Amino acid sequence: MSDQPRSAGSYSYGTTTYDPNTNISTTTYPSPPARQTVKFITAATIGVTLLLLSGLILTGTVIGLIIATPLLVLFSPILVPAAIVLFLAASGFLFSGGCGVAAIAALSWLYTYVSGNHPAGTDTFDYAKGLLADKARDVKERAKDYGGYAQGRIQEVTQGPY
Repeated sequence: MSDQPRSAGSYSYGTTTYDPNTNISTTTYPSPPARQTVKFITAATIGVTLLLLSGLILTGTVIGLIIATPLLVLFSPILVPAAIVLFLAASGFLFSGGCGVAAIAALSWLYTYVSGNHPAGTDTFDYAKGLLADKARDVKERAKDYGGYAQGRIQEVTQGPY
């Protein structure tokens, strides 16, 4: 089926007619159905309404900033340190809560893993555990080899030509 050639379809939307007397070709398009027209009018109405609302909100925000700027300048010696303190307190609470959630999630995963179930990430955890065991074994062997080498060098130095 996939080796059969595909037939080229007609991709024209309108109907083109050619008048040989005037040497002009004209394309006529079918009128859109009423449903499409209603969709377009509804979308245009909603878009214009939202655009007007965004303009009103922007205007209100600018007016509010114009009114509030003198108050902010007058009270800035009080507001800036208060904002800093509130920011630090809020970030501390959020960080503490995030660490608590992370600890609960880790303990829950660990409990599920130890109880014999296989939570998500178990295969990666087991693979990493195997890699660490292999590396520990390699380090132990290298330490033994280096210890034997160092012991031999110490004996050579102490039993030198003297």
